[in-house]
Amino acid sequence: MKLGKLTLAVSLAASILIAANTKNIIDDESIGLRKVDLLSEEKVAPDETKYGTSQPMSGYKIDRAYQNAPPMIPHDVEGMLDITPQNNSCIGCHDVAVAESMGATPIPKSHYIDFRPKHKLEGEKFVKSTDNMKNEVSIKPIDTLANARFNCNACHAPQSTGELAVENTFQADFTNKDGKVKSNWHEVLTEDLDTLKKK
Repeated sequence: MKLGKLTLAVSLAASILIAANTKNIIDDESIGLRKVDLLSEEKVAPDETKYGTSQPMSGYKIDRAYQNAPPMIPHDVEGMLDITPQNNSCIGCHDVAVAESMGATPIPKSHYIDFRPKHKLEGEKFVKSTDNMKNEVSIKPIDTLANARFNCNACHAPQSTGELAVENTFQADFTNKDGKVKSNWHEVLTEDLDTLKKK
């Protein structure tokens, strides 16, 4: 009998607690970014992707979003992508040797730097060219586009003109006066690398 009364009392207390807290339940419409019922499949498709159609060499440029951000592709890329080891249409206009005559933005100096250390194998012994424990880095200027920079659209992308699902309130803080249109990354890439503070 005592067990029955105890069970009844616990059940009653649990019911009261549950009933008291039901008004604090968060409704589905206030959780997501869309502010609609999360189980609803209406209006889930984003705006159609519409890339710019301006032609290369039109002079149109997109300001960078932040200091040293990879510039966005301001022109139509139809027929220029995919980039393969045999074909990179970007280099035809943006290579330093021809960019000015083509009216294109030249590939920056930072893309003509090899950051990959040249380790070697001497017999059966692996010899490292840099010592990570001493915080050494490998930064070697080269005459050709670095292989690590060959796949342009890994960082650079055309822009769609659709509506933003969420308002962008980001405000860039450029560290130099030309930051919106020009990169200075090759000048500052070793800043703060001396984490051991040996200087």
